[in-house]
Amino acid sequence: MFVTYLRRELAGRRKQTAIVAIGMALAIALVIIVNAVSSGVQLAQSTVLASVYGVGTDITVSQTPVAPTEGEGGGGPQNFDFGAEDGATADGSTTVNQATLSVERGTTAFDSTALDTVGGIDNVSAAAATLSLSNTTFNGTLPDRSAMTQGEAPTAGEAPTGADGAGGSSFSVDSFTVLGLDPADDAVGPLSAVSLTDGRSLESTDAGANVAVLDASYATTAELIVGDTISLAGTDFTIVGLVTASSADAATASNVYIPLDVAQTLSGLEGQVTDIYVQAASSTDIEQVQADVETALPDSTVKTQADLASSVSGSLSSASDLVKNLGLWLSLIVLAAAFLIAILFTISGVTRRTREFGTLKAIGWSNGRIVRQVAGESLVQGLIGGVVGIAVGLFGILAINLVAPTLTAGAASADVPAGMNGAGGRPGGGFGQAVVEAATSDIVLQVPVTLSVILIAVGLAVLGGLLAGAIGGWRASRLSPSEALRSIA
Repeated sequence: MFVTYLRRELAGRRKQTAIVAIGMALAIALVIIVNAVSSGVQLAQSTVLASVYGVGTDITVSQTPVAPTEGEGGGGPQNFDFGAEDGATADGSTTVNQATLSVERGTTAFDSTALDTVGGIDNVSAAAATLSLSNTTFNGTLPDRSAMTQGEAPTAGEAPTGADGAGGSSFSVDSFTVLGLDPADDAVGPLSAVSLTDGRSLESTDAGANVAVLDASYATTAELIVGDTISLAGTDFTIVGLVTASSADAATASNVYIPLDVAQTLSGLEGQVTDIYVQAASSTDIEQVQADVETALPDSTVKTQADLASSVSGSLSSASDLVKNLGLWLSLIVLAAAFLIAILFTISGVTRRTREFGTLKAIGWSNGRIVRQVAGESLVQGLIGGVVGIAVGLFGILAINLVAPTLTAGAASADVPAGMNGAGGRPGGGFGQAVVEAATSDIVLQVPVTLSVILIAVGLAVLGGLLAGAIGGWRASRLSPSEALRSIA
């Protein structure tokens, strides 16, 4: 009886059914597309952040920078101090070549025992420490003024000789990034985010050895290959491998990778690290691990991918803001409008069926039966709209993937060292200039289809139908048989 009456009523009110279903379909399609695009943008952000984070890394831990004390370089310009015996003097000029290996500007080293602290936190499946350094080489020719007594100035008309014969000087500064890491920790951290292109990667037996792995792009620029040597702070390292980013849209974390203990010794930072990369046992544990690390290391800065997503710039950032600020509210407004249309049409239909419902109550239909009847009709209308909405939403997602819009993105980082030579396509600033963009790349937006989005669509269709049916049914149940008899008369 229920199904027969339901089918007859829907067939007799096709216009109302079509309008309610279309409104619901458009709202649900928009919700599906907005949610799918949001997921696509998040995946694109993760791709960009892979160059900063490393594959499989959920959390990074660093030391909160402090203002340098008097006499410390801190984040200021690089200083080169030369002794009286430094360099070689000839023809009135002194040639100096000096290399330093120091912590990157804007980065603070801290005790490596923090790694043990992090590793002991619940739900931490892996943790690895690194030491981010910058190898800076000063190579120049300076005027020789040793013949002058202290405080003595040249006589009138006399100028000190120099590289150009007029008392001037000539020098150059070259800088590239160096990352010290434990060769045994290959499951998490920067080297887990790269692919080997030649030679081999660092191995656990390389601890204490002067071996290096280079970013392939940097090696090409520096004209270096596997088997060559590269000088770090005046020490020669044998190049054993070349790596490139696993994703074409990402950049590697450093120009040169060396064993952590060797990096600590050469830089004079024994037992010090600058970053700890953490992998949680599950994505649901990330917030808990982050909170526990912040408690255990109160002076540290703890970042997750969600935190770093705000550093993504370019059109990808604009797309993310659009989805968050406009897409979500637009879908909610349209969804609310669809629900309202369904409710109004259901109430309007109930009003026009006064005689029908009054008569049904007169012949013995209970209020509950009338409510179920109206709710059933509205639920079917909502489900029809849901099916159509899912189809339209999937078609919209397919269209976006076929168009494959390209977004530009950069992972902004204030910690990138000045003078960086730009491995993996990263721009390098001049000496003494801060580099703002750590990586700039083009990302093809791919919109995924997930089961959760489909389930949300079905849930919204059911919710809309039940809401309209409940209000309309309640309105119908308040009709009395006397109203039906008066309308017949």
